Amino acid sequence: MDGRSVGAEGRGVVVAPRERLAGLLGGAKTAGAFSARLEAPAAGLDLEVAGVGPVRLPLRAPQAKRLISVSRPALFGKGEETLDDTSVRDTWQISPDQLSLGGPSWPSLLSGALEHFRDTLGLPAATRLWAEPHAMLVYGKGQFFLPHQDSEKDDAMVGTLVLSLPSAHTGGELVIEHAGQECAYRASKTDLTLVAFYADCRHEVTPVRSGYRVTLTFNLMAAPGTSTELSGPPAELAHSLEQHFGSPVTPRYGSRESDPPNRLVYLLDHEYTQRGLSWERLKGADAGRAALLRAAAEQAGCESVLALAEVKETWDAHPEGDDPWDDYGYDDEDDGEDGGGDGEDGDAGADGDYVLQELVDDEITLGWWTGPDGTGGEQISLRVDDYEVCASTASADLTPYDSQYEGYMGNYGNTLDRWYRRAAVVVWPRERAFAARGEAGSGWALEELRVGIARGDLHRARERALSLAPFWKHTRPQRELLGCALQVAAGLEAAETAAMLLEPFQASALGPECAGALSAAAERYGTEWTRRVVEVWFASAHRLDSQQYQWTERLPELCTALRARRAPAVARLLADGVWAAVDRDLRLWTRTGSADIRLAQLRQLALPLRCVLAAADTEQRDGIAAALREYRDTVLECLMPMLRSAEEALPAAEWGAAGLDVIARDCADRLRVVCERAPRAADDWSVDWTGCGCELCGALGAFLGSRSRRVLEWPLAKEGRRHVHTGIDSAELPVFHQTRRQGRPYTLVLTKTEDLFTRERTVRRQAAADLAWLMPPRNG
Repeated sequence: MDGRSVGAEGRGVVVAPRERLAGLLGGAKTAGAFSARLEAPAAGLDLEVAGVGPVRLPLRAPQAKRLISVSRPALFGKGEETLDDTSVRDTWQISPDQLSLGGPSWPSLLSGALEHFRDTLGLPAATRLWAEPHAMLVYGKGQFFLPHQDSEKDDAMVGTLVLSLPSAHTGGELVIEHAGQECAYRASKTDLTLVAFYADCRHEVTPVRSGYRVTLTFNLMAAPGTSTELSGPPAELAHSLEQHFGSPVTPRYGSRESDPPNRLVYLLDHEYTQRGLSWERLKGADAGRAALLRAAAEQAGCESVLALAEVKETWDAHPEGDDPWDDYGYDDEDDGEDGGGDGEDGDAGADGDYVLQELVDDEITLGWWTGPDGTGGEQISLRVDDYEVCASTASADLTPYDSQYEGYMGNYGNTLDRWYRRAAVVVWPRERAFAARGEAGSGWALEELRVGIARGDLHRARERALSLAPFWKHTRPQRELLGCALQVAAGLEAAETAAMLLEPFQASALGPECAGALSAAAERYGTEWTRRVVEVWFASAHRLDSQQYQWTERLPELCTALRARRAPAVARLLADGVWAAVDRDLRLWTRTGSADIRLAQLRQLALPLRCVLAAADTEQRDGIAAALREYRDTVLECLMPMLRSAEEALPAAEWGAAGLDVIARDCADRLRVVCERAPRAADDWSVDWTGCGCELCGALGAFLGSRSRRVLEWPLAKEGRRHVHTGIDSAELPVFHQTRRQGRPYTLVLTKTEDLFTRERTVRRQAAADLAWLMPPRNG
């Protein structure tokens, strides 16, 4: 095959190998419907209900009413919640422990039905199905169940079996939808009606118009058998795989060809849970297509795994019935400034109420995959590119689990975002298998390297580790993998490759358990290598926020363990890294004028400051104390909470070893100065403030610095007033400002307030209380 097909006008159209593969799989002879129906004689079932007795078939109204008398309103699940909402589900439910099913022919009837459904739904011939009773449901006139999807309540659950008892009623159809197809099933008035469907199919029960609809529902369970027999030769598929992995690709929005892809991701049609994802439990057409692709992969020298994918598609779309050109605001009859109703479109209608135009973008992320043998599994996070993905059924033909419409916003058109959960078969060449699996931030890759080094296969371990270099720094490995990564780094005896493996991690992943491996790596590669690695760890966090700072509670124990392993230089590097982050934040927040924001941020810095003092050596503590003396007095809003929290954590006798005694003495000195400062004179209205240095801030600073002047009437244009407002508000100056809207320009009226005096009195009282608390023995 040359990879081309001829269009209607005779022009050659390039067909990518992955698209040809998806077409071949889509056209493969793969049996399997998403739902199936079967009728059986009512005499084959004997049914008794506790509190009612034997149920005679066909069912009559008096007996249906007796069933309702022993039932309760049916609940339904939404996420993690179980809800009772008759606007969503309005029916009566009887629990399975109240039911007794039997009769001489019932076992053979059920067994034959399950074999029929196994074959019709396309499950492997060796699969054994069984049905576990779930509930009896009674629908009266007007009752219904809106479209929903059943949860898989057990690893073995693949679908739902609904057995409708014969009764004279209208309405109450069971409507099942999947992949753009829909089937509506009506119950027989004289016979048993059995309907089976896969659990990921959306379905509903339409309102009953007359009579009673009564059903028994079962969880349809499957015991794995042998894999599906191949329904066609995989040679052509194998050839497509070879072409896919051997051909350079051009990204959707790129202009240059890049290297051949490392993987192929073939999206399946059905949804699966992590526990239920296996080659033997694939549903319908998925089973046959996956078996063909797996066989083709073997023939092409590739490995394959099963995965779970999250798909997001963004479509150019508009509400059904609307003219899309109207969204751009060219309606001659609407010249208002409020923008009309575009913003309301996001709340209007369901997903089906919009007309899709063109696919704008898509994002596909793999979040879980199995091992190549289909067993086990691992949590991953791997974004795959469009040129790596194909599907026989487009996501747009499936039902999204969520959608969101965004009306025209001025810089882009109307869009509809849709989210899907799909399973996938992921294929990669066997010679690239290590890198292909490692790119997912896989703990498997690090463990394989560790085992290889332990076996003495150092050369192969280095080659494998080096194959991760093109993408490894962009992965997001789980923090608990750092210990293993450090062991591998130390064992590789290759400095640059070792540093590359450690690069994606952050300092917040460190703990005392890492001390041994970290000290071993540092000993092997030296202090400068360690310095570069530690700097990358801190730089990758950009800024340690309040949550990231929590890890510093482990820092003192980690540094103690490093020194015990004769790695004091490493402990010093880590303490320096934390102090640099704390110092940066202290310099930022001690200068902010907003008291509420400043106080909250500085209190959050108390924990990491106390921990870095405890982790630092004597020279570092002296340096930290000297730096803290250079801050303005607002640093007390961090230091005093730190010292008070230290009182609960450390005895006073240990404050010296933790560097807290020096900090306490320095705080006491500051507080004495505040307490001994002469109170502000009653006629002193001066405010110490420095602005940005512009002419406006200079004029504002002169007014604020005046001891006697309380009011300033200042004619200013709009931009000037805005700048002055911002300066006053951001610094929380004790100045009331308002605009007198007379004349041109308007006049900004500034008035100093009594807050100037009350704030100073508050500061003095707090300083006195803090100083009393710091008196001996705390300050030595």
